[in-house]
Amino acid sequence: QVRLVESGGGLVQAGTSLKLSCAASGSIFNINLVGWYRQAPGKQRELVASITSASATNYAYFVKGRFTISRDNTKNTVYLQMNSLRPEDTALYYCNLKQRASDYWGQGTQVTVSS
Repeated sequence: QVRLVESGGGLVQAGTSLKLSCAASGSIFNINLVGWYRQAPGKQRELVASITSASATNYAYFVKGRFTISRDNTKNTVYLQMNSLRPEDTALYYCNLKQRASDYWGQGTQVTVSS
């Protein structure tokens, strides 16, 4: 079993930065894919960024150039550095881990960006 715990969310002003962390514990295999998703009220959950165990990254078009995903495999932690935040980035941010045939989610961390 795998447990994911997100942290780092908060209330910030537009144009500032936040760094989210996703700490994984339990049976973590060497090959996995970790993604950050977000869900705003009344909207569907959407992929923000993902990173493979070899650190290959993928970004949604709406965060490219502003957000950076990274990972520290020694700490089983994935980060999302969010710069130049906009009010439309306001959402509950979730961490997701996929390995083998399993899919795990954290509880989410709230990010609120005021204008």
